[in-house]
Amino acid sequence: MSTTADPLAALGALPGVAESVESVRKAVDRVYGHRIMRRRSNEITSEAALRGARGSAALSGADWALEEVRRRSDFSGEGEARTVGAALRLTAEAGQLLSIWRQSPVRVLARLHLVAAGSQEDTVGRPRLGAEPVDEPLVQLPLPGADEMAGRLEGLSRLVVAGSPAPALVMAAVVHGELLTLRPFGSYNGLVARAAERVVLVGSGLDPKSICPAEAGYAELGRAAYVEALDGYASGTPEGVAAWIAHCGKAVELGVRESTAVCEAMQRGAA
Repeated sequence: MSTTADPLAALGALPGVAESVESVRKAVDRVYGHRIMRRRSNEITSEAALRGARGSAALSGADWALEEVRRRSDFSGEGEARTVGAALRLTAEAGQLLSIWRQSPVRVLARLHLVAAGSQEDTVGRPRLGAEPVDEPLVQLPLPGADEMAGRLEGLSRLVVAGSPAPALVMAAVVHGELLTLRPFGSYNGLVARAAERVVLVGSGLDPKSICPAEAGYAELGRAAYVEALDGYASGTPEGVAAWIAHCGKAVELGVRESTAVCEAMQRGAA
């Protein structure tokens, strides 16, 4: 990251980023202006949470049908069931952490990991130490050492606490990309990174009612495209970072499309 007063400003000026930001803003404004939102916004928020959790779990290897996620009540099993349960818990928890995020992002991330892991093991809820292993099969990037990870995580925390006039999409993409690149926890880093992005999008005021599930958009775009875009971010090149921000923007727009379809179904009386 840059050492300038506002390192995000340079990212906002990268080719294509302003266009992505504007496209996202217009899409979000349209769904917030839908007539159904005036009467049934809580229902839209609940449905968006479910679809976002399903999408995030799919990216982490548990690609369940939406109706299966909706139907199930027991996620205590191993493997995919645990992943889906973790995604659902994180979606519910993220909205409770908005006020803490701007004061102590690392504390929020620790809480998110604890909620995702759902256990009290000594490695849960804290960044990894030394040579502790990381289970994140989707991300094949070289794993930064614990010291480098801790330094960059602290830098990200300072960036969040300091605030920035940069667009919410840029901040959200950086938080998401950094956390997936660093993989600060021993498990569930993808779920935590996407939940942290959700916290930024909601807390920034771009999506205050949390009705634009970017996670559903990432799942629709596919795991291969997600990994390719993340590789671009991790490369640190202007082109790679701009492509990652654009990918994040496209995911938000697809999330908007999901909620717009829900609004239309409610308007027709089909939901």
